[in-house]
Amino acid sequence: MYPKNLLTCALLVFMAFASYAQNPQSEQDSLHTKDLPKKPTTWQMIKYDGLSIYGGVKHTYTQPFRWKEKDWATFGGIIAGTTALLALDEPADDYFRDQAEDIPDGIKEVGFRFGKPLVNYGLTTSVYALGLITKNEKIRKTGVLLIASATAGGLFQTVSKTLVGRARPTMDEGNLSFRFYSSEAGYHSFPSGHTILSFTTAYAIGKQFKNPFIKGGIYAVGLISPVSRLWEGAHWLTDVTLGIAISIIMVDGIDNYLKKNERYAYNKKDKIKWNLTLGAGRIGVVGRF
Repeated sequence: MYPKNLLTCALLVFMAFASYAQNPQSEQDSLHTKDLPKKPTTWQMIKYDGLSIYGGVKHTYTQPFRWKEKDWATFGGIIAGTTALLALDEPADDYFRDQAEDIPDGIKEVGFRFGKPLVNYGLTTSVYALGLITKNEKIRKTGVLLIASATAGGLFQTVSKTLVGRARPTMDEGNLSFRFYSSEAGYHSFPSGHTILSFTTAYAIGKQFKNPFIKGGIYAVGLISPVSRLWEGAHWLTDVTLGIAISIIMVDGIDNYLKKNERYAYNKKDKIKWNLTLGAGRIGVVGRF
């Protein structure tokens, strides 16, 4: 597919999402996990989860229509921070590429493979399949979050690479060299696709744990792929840092969508209010729910 055709398709998809978002009571938004039968069939769960994935991706691309002042301020901060990092792109590139020889080949291989679409989608679909087979709603929800986030991030980075056409460090043209709408791999530096896929997966999985050490360990694994791209001279520092920021925004947005619409209520606890009651010759505690 030629770059212009790809961009046209992306714009059409975006417009479809935007027009669809005008109806807040769309089918997938009005459904909740309680609408499923007590013992749903595998097909019913797949259909329900498919709507959840679609709704999550749609929510990601229509978020700007719902942004408030704080959200726009955050967006502006990310852009300002990325712009400031441009001055460090070339020094950082020299530093990381100098370290490449000292990095074990096994770590490099893990970093490269973990950010590849085939491996990434293999992992995300495996998590979802496990939840589907065991009918564990928490694992299913994690799988849905992973698939929706990877899909949204994958589409974004694929279109952006072609649209922006930023030269990779290995092209030796500097960090401000661009060929817009370029189909050449050497001009697909911005943003880092490996970073978006790998850290999206790590961040989504890490959110399922409360222990900070477990979270930190998972996030550390997710950072191997982004750093490996710096060692190889495949991306600039700003490509990687913005990729991480995009991953966090997308995962949090989809996770908030799933929680707000109560798509999965496995962790929803009954709210019981306990009151102390006093009476003639008696004392007790009453719980109301």
